[in-house]
Amino acid sequence: MGSHRRTAPSSGSERSTALALGLLSAAATALGAVPATAAPQEDTRAEVDRLYREAEKATEAYNAADERAGALRREIADAQDGIARKQQRVNSMREALGSLAGSQYRSGGLDPALSLLLSEDPEDYLRKASVLDRIGVHQTAELRKLRGTLRSLSQDRAEASKRLGALERSRKAAATHKRTVEHKLAEARRLLNSLPAAERAAWDRASRSGRTDLLGPGEAPASGRAAAAVAAARSALGRPYVWGANGPHGFDCSGLTQWAYAQAGVALPRTSQAQRYAGRQVPLSEARPGDLVLYRADASHVAMYMGNGQVIHAPYPGAPVRYDPVGMMPVSSVTRV
Repeated sequence: MGSHRRTAPSSGSERSTALALGLLSAAATALGAVPATAAPQEDTRAEVDRLYREAEKATEAYNAADERAGALRREIADAQDGIARKQQRVNSMREALGSLAGSQYRSGGLDPALSLLLSEDPEDYLRKASVLDRIGVHQTAELRKLRGTLRSLSQDRAEASKRLGALERSRKAAATHKRTVEHKLAEARRLLNSLPAAERAAWDRASRSGRTDLLGPGEAPASGRAAAAVAAARSALGRPYVWGANGPHGFDCSGLTQWAYAQAGVALPRTSQAQRYAGRQVPLSEARPGDLVLYRADASHVAMYMGNGQVIHAPYPGAPVRYDPVGMMPVSSVTRV
């Protein structure tokens, strides 16, 4: 028992020592973690990257919906012109048939046998009767044409009504994507502004980093139109990123490539996903100036290869059209227009 009592202080001392060591260890860990205060900032930068990626996807979805709305507006305008022309044709046919009906009524007011008996010139009467018969055949044919035109007019109106409904849905989709983009971009800007200036600069440098040794020696544009598009893209350097814009004063990523090729007389689709299939796919190692470089698996970003391992693109809000390394993001495909 006495021996046991003597060991008790030793046990308490060990516990005190262990506690002190634990506190020192925790303090050392805390001191060692001081440089890791950047971790939240790293999380912030990662969140900014994510928001910009999602905003870019929403921007391309907005562009697709807006392009669809534009096509529908043109289709509806053409349909309305066609409907107006057919309606005019229907009105003319009705007037012509009304004139024929009146003529027949006036000529057919007497019984044909009595008209023949009273006629001073039976031969003249017979000639007129033959003409009236032909008018009857003509009138029947015109009635058939009128019925056919009326059916076609009704179908055109129904189709135009469907397109108007599709246009309204496309407008709503575009508005939804616009709100999504605005929300994500505002949140990204808020997060970026919360970073110290040095961290913002580091994030910008990181967004421009990438391998430049991914390409072969081919540096001449693949065609005259590619050369013209390259010149147009260079002329846009320094202009602002404006989401949903395709020039000439501001651009989003696919808006820039679309505008540049338009200056070369080539009509590209509006979205980066559609631009991926606007030409022939080539390996990245064979890229030449003017080729379109698509990024990420969903092709939500596009740039134009300029040679020497560099692309020109419209990066994100707040960053102007600029050069960056071709390997700044994962490349999904390269398209030669």
